[in-house]
Amino acid sequence: MSTLDEAGRREYYRIDDSVALEINPLSGADQASQDAMQDTSTLFDLLSELHVSEFESQHLMRQLDERDRVLNSFLKSLSKRIDLLGEVVAHTALGKLGAPQPVKLSEGGIQFNSQQGFAVGEQLSIKMVLMPQAAGLMLRARVSQCDARADGGFDISTDFVNLPDAQRQLLARHVLQRQAQHRRQALEQGQPSGN
Repeated sequence: MSTLDEAGRREYYRIDDSVALEINPLSGADQASQDAMQDTSTLFDLLSELHVSEFESQHLMRQLDERDRVLNSFLKSLSKRIDLLGEVVAHTALGKLGAPQPVKLSEGGIQFNSQQGFAVGEQLSIKMVLMPQAAGLMLRARVSQCDARADGGFDISTDFVNLPDAQRQLLARHVLQRQAQHRRQALEQGQPSGN
């Protein structure tokens, strides 16, 4: 994947990551309609809603921890059970999406390899499962760059379109966690983190 020059740099942190992806082009009619983003897989839809809901309730859990630690501990226990059920759903969804693949990810977009080329400006439906928490996201993206590779595949760069704030924050949190993990690993190996 090529490095972006100064003029093309994004305003978001980018990380090398591994995610499960399903990419589908949106037709002209689909682009105007939110219905195209509704997945026929109920499991994936539930997984996506589960992680957004969990993210949105975190601030309430922090407030509750200050007021009632016993209740907060109980709710954390229930949350852990729900997370385990979410992992079961995620593994089922992963079976449909395939194995995780290397990508460059930010809260603004994703860069990935594809055997199919897409036109610059084309809109895509992206189903993505973030690892290791198995957070499922259904997103729209617009192709910003498509470069042919020597092996016949393509390097595709996209920008997310109409990303809800909760999903953007979920992506930002994931990027920061992965960045911190990369730094820890680099320090353990005695290498500079590169970020």
